[in-house]
Amino acid sequence: MGRYVLRRLLQLIPVFLGTTFLIYALVWAIPQDPFSGKCGQRPCDPAYIAEMSQKLNLNDPLLIQYFKYLGNLIVGDFGTTFNGVSVGEQIATSWPITLKMGIIALIIEAIIGITAGILTGLRKQGFLDNLVLVSTLFLISLPVFVTGFVLRLYLGPQGFDIMDTSVSSDPTVGELILPGFVLGSLSMAYVARLTRSSIVENRRSDYVRTAIAKGQPQTRVVGIHLLRNSLIPVITFLGTDLGSLMGGAIVTEGVFNINGIGGLIFRGIQEKEGVMVTGIVTLLVLVYLLASLLVDLLYAVLDPRIRYE
Repeated sequence: MGRYVLRRLLQLIPVFLGTTFLIYALVWAIPQDPFSGKCGQRPCDPAYIAEMSQKLNLNDPLLIQYFKYLGNLIVGDFGTTFNGVSVGEQIATSWPITLKMGIIALIIEAIIGITAGILTGLRKQGFLDNLVLVSTLFLISLPVFVTGFVLRLYLGPQGFDIMDTSVSSDPTVGELILPGFVLGSLSMAYVARLTRSSIVENRRSDYVRTAIAKGQPQTRVVGIHLLRNSLIPVITFLGTDLGSLMGGAIVTEGVFNINGIGGLIFRGIQEKEGVMVTGIVTLLVLVYLLASLLVDLLYAVLDPRIRYE
């Protein structure tokens, strides 16, 4: 296992370099004036352009720019925006909020989605199965911003006043439950359908029929033999979905007015702050890569037949 982890970590290096270079090139190599609109309606002062070009290494070839940026990243320096704001400080303030909301969304979609998928997979073609299939189809059809707006309107003070839908600048876990549910609603529907399909398919497997023939209890057949193998594709989806949730938090954070990574990247795109966009997307790439490694390691826990060498 140790050799496998080391090999996978080494494999992540070229993937990280390739993806981050592509991101950096797309942000900085497209022919444009990076100083357009940075000084209002008047052209920027040549001294300011020279200073910022030197600070952002814009006078160097693209490859040299990238490796200088990468060297700064290694020591934790994400750079500064054209307004002199530290990108690292902005990320340090906003990242924990989005990460907390993403984890809450992942837990909600895993618990509700897997439970619904197990119940419908074991009792297919019943009332519960049809109800879950219709509900998941409904969630898949609705955009996330519609789901968030409707829940905030009807659950908040303007509606049935069931819960406080406002989110503070430093939100607690309780304040992020509703935004987390909205963020994970689409993925929750996919998890339920994926779990159901996997359960239905594996119920016909030889090892399940053998366990039943041996007279093992239903809970053991489902929990040990059926569920562990059926969850492998679900775990794959959930692992890679964490990065998608944080990348897709722009809409949810906008609906609930949350000061997270989504708002930062939106403002970075809107204000053409390439340093901000590059830093956040690089961080999301790291989340994707580490999540995929964790998913691969969980395979051996779920299925003892899988061995890493």
